[in-house]
Amino acid sequence: MGSFMGHVLPGSLFLLVGLWHVWNSVVRYASNPKSFRVRVWHPVPGCDGRLKYLELYIVAIGAFIDMCIELLYSTHLKFFVNGVLNPSHMNDFEHSGMLLMFFVFGVITLLSEKTSFLPLPEGALCLIAATAFCAEYLLFYFHSTTHKGLEGYYHLLLVILIALCILSSVAGALFPTSFPVDLCCGIAITLQGLWFYQTAFTLYGSMMPEGCKIKNNEISCHSTDSEVRGELLANFQLFSMVIGVFVTVVLSYIFAASRFGHSDLRSLHMAEDRPDHLKVSSAFVMEG
Repeated sequence: MGSFMGHVLPGSLFLLVGLWHVWNSVVRYASNPKSFRVRVWHPVPGCDGRLKYLELYIVAIGAFIDMCIELLYSTHLKFFVNGVLNPSHMNDFEHSGMLLMFFVFGVITLLSEKTSFLPLPEGALCLIAATAFCAEYLLFYFHSTTHKGLEGYYHLLLVILIALCILSSVAGALFPTSFPVDLCCGIAITLQGLWFYQTAFTLYGSMMPEGCKIKNNEISCHSTDSEVRGELLANFQLFSMVIGVFVTVVLSYIFAASRFGHSDLRSLHMAEDRPDHLKVSSAFVMEG
């Protein structure tokens, strides 16, 4: 069984990073579409020193703080019982392992960007990010805490969003110049953060569906119909979030194109709209 803050804290981190990724992706593409490259992180523009790496500090420090809460505070330092790992805190140990991977990703990326000790290409950093998401996926898919009923359904949808983060991160390494891939990664991270929030407010907050409640540290519904209504409500909530993020991305792109739009942006779209025979003719003219 999770908790309200246990979902809000990681949700806040994913939401901040995801929105920052989406905004920077559309601005960089609008500013210079021909030189666009996938980035696993984005510096604060116009800043030097530590502030430039604010995103990486948020990832590394946020993951470290959350890991300490799970490993030190939630367990009350009772790691072992009779010489074995405390079975009543396996959930906390698993969450700590997942958060450790995001902490490692933040530290490795900082070392790669700020020092010469670990120079890694952007594709390798994308794969390290995918590894962190894989650890998160495995945690929620093979959880020692058995998620059943409505709680299980909310976590199933979360697993799907995590899978999208994995696929988009791997695709970033395979297609390093693809704007859709980079944008998809930011959208997937944003949706994951929003869904953590939705899970917190629905299962552990004030938005519990009618006919369901927390009983004996588990989510239970009075009837099958109540559980089905709760699952349908979850589908509607996710659909609303997808629409909301889609509208946000479109408005961000419109603003970025009008404010930072490069002359190549319009020419690229015009070239894509031409019939194929005109594209071939243009190519021959350029070669001549």
